[in-house]
Formats: sequence, C-alpha cells, structure tokens
Amino acid sequence: MSSVSHAAVSIPLRRAQPWLTTAARVALAVVLGWAGLAKISSPAMSVLSVRAYQVLPEGAATVVGYGLPFLELALAALLLAGLGTRLAAVSGAVLFTVFIAGIASVWARGLSIDCGCFGGGGQVDPEDTRYLQEILRDIGFLALAAWVAVWPRSRFALDGAVNGAVNGAVNGAANGDDGGGPGTTTDDDSEGER
Repeated sequence: MSSVSHAAVSIPLRRAQPWLTTAARVALAVVLGWAGLAKISSPAMSVLSVRAYQVLPEGAATVVGYGLPFLELALAALLLAGLGTRLAAVSGAVLFTVFIAGIASVWARGLSIDCGCFGGGGQVDPEDTRYLQEILRDIGFLALAAWVAVWPRSRFALDGAVNGAVNGAVNGAANGDDGGGPGTTTDDDSEGER
C-alpha cells in the first residue's frame, strides 16, 4: 500500500476513532451498569452465584458476591462519564478476563450453573447451560474494553476537561504562571522581572 493511499485510509479512521471509542465506552457502561444493577438488587443471589463457581473460599466468595455489583457500577459510571477512561477500560478488561476464565473453569469441571452475569446464578439443569455463548459474549465485551484502553480518546468525555485543567495548572506552575492575575509575568514582560 502506498503512503498516499495509507494516509487516505488513516485520516478517516483517525476522525472516526473518537466516535468508535465513544460507542464502545457507552456500550460497556450499559453492560456493566445492567449487570451491577441486576446483582445489587439481590445481594444474597449474587453471593450464591459466586459460590456456585466453587473457586473461592467461602469468606472470599461472600466478599466478592457483595462487592462485585459495586465494582461493576463504579466502572459503568466512570465509562459513561468518560472519566479515568483508560483505567476503567483496563479494569473492565481484567474483569471480563476473570469472567471468561471462571466460566471456562466451570465448563471444564462439568458443573451446571447459570453464570449469574446479569443476576440469577446458582445450579441449573445441564441442558440449560450456555457456556460457549457466555464466553463468546464476554470475549466481545473484552474486545470493546481493549479498544477503549488502547484508544481512550472519545467524545462527550470528562477526561478531556480534567486533563486540560490539570495540564494547564501544571504547565502554568512550571512556567511560574499563577493564572494570569494582576502582578504575574507574561512572555511580553521584560526578562528582568522574571
């Protein structure tokens, strides 16, 4: 591919990237928010769901069962607001990786459970399991999280405003600028005043 045609392809992609990331960010926020709300409305069921995986000790399963909905809701809020986007996406990717590993583990051990991803959970009839579909779904969510982690710049995100304010304050402080009020020096001031 010549550099001219490569540039012609990359310009539209660079323009589309923030919009694609925005769509991925909002989709992840909806998924994590839905999952968190479904679990937080029935914390005992969330604990039962975590215990059904038979991976964690009883005490840890209880902590994870009660804590997971809050983590999912916090990540959903951060992604929806576009605040700490890369960190929230990486955290979501780790979470989806754990979910995939947990479902694969249950499948490999021959257990019959509902994954409990969107509420519910616990033992089910063997013919009611959908492990492959659940793993493929979570791989799709993992791909969205990876996209957002690699290309976090998006539209309607607070990251830009926060980064701009922080960078402005840091750069101003590094340059001896206190914000441009009375008595401050500027580039137009004489060198002797600095």
